[in-house]
Amino acid sequence: MNDRPIGVFDSGFGGLTVARALIDLLHDEQIVYVGDTGRYPYGPRPAEEIRRLSHEIADYLVSVEDVKMIVVACNTAASVALDDLRYDFDVPVVGVIEPGIRAAVAVTRNGQIGVIGTTGTIASGAYQRAAKSMRVAQNVHCTACPGFVEFVERGELDTDQVHVLTERLLSPLKDAGIDTLLLGCTHYPFLARTIADVMGRNVVLVSSAEETAFDVLTILESTGLGRRIPSRGTHRFLSSGDPEWFATMGRRLLGPELAAAESVSFGA
Repeated sequence: MNDRPIGVFDSGFGGLTVARALIDLLHDEQIVYVGDTGRYPYGPRPAEEIRRLSHEIADYLVSVEDVKMIVVACNTAASVALDDLRYDFDVPVVGVIEPGIRAAVAVTRNGQIGVIGTTGTIASGAYQRAAKSMRVAQNVHCTACPGFVEFVERGELDTDQVHVLTERLLSPLKDAGIDTLLLGCTHYPFLARTIADVMGRNVVLVSSAEETAFDVLTILESTGLGRRIPSRGTHRFLSSGDPEWFATMGRRLLGPELAAAESVSFGA
């Protein structure tokens, strides 16, 4: 049981930020990462379709890869499918939304927190509900950022187009006087330099990746699922799109651990 891998999935490359945090924190654990690049982006899709796509990947991870835990490293998927996945699968399922809000609350100085995410994530109200459960909802300002994911997936991280779009989309958050900005999509840390330039040095950017990794560690310790074999974990990366392109782009974002990617299919 303990030697089974941890399954991580995202619509594409964004979840590699979570995979990076897991690799850095949990040296012994093995990771199977699925990037659904053949069907990204998830953000504009209807909620029911996102649930179906998420269920297909989770089923693959459990039935084929025999994972001991699933990390939904996609804010859009976590915002609409997390509860269903927890009900349908007999392994722990971890999302990125609550860890992200928790990290932002810990950092803010003036209590004004901004959250940016895909249209689907923000429209789902998942971050608003998480903030309400922590009794900070009145101070959380959510803004959708359509287009960000597509720029990251194309590798356009610091172009003039990205900067102009960022200035336009984040203007309401600057006006709201936030001092903390939660990057509520795992793709967005790759745009952190541009976002920081637009928001200014007084706004702290927060990613949910590290906090999610600590949640995984807590679950491993409390359930006894942690790997006990004294060897560094190995990691596999799968893509529903072009695996060579995924490996080339993903290696730039994750690092040398992503030497190659395998092809995987989930249907239409």
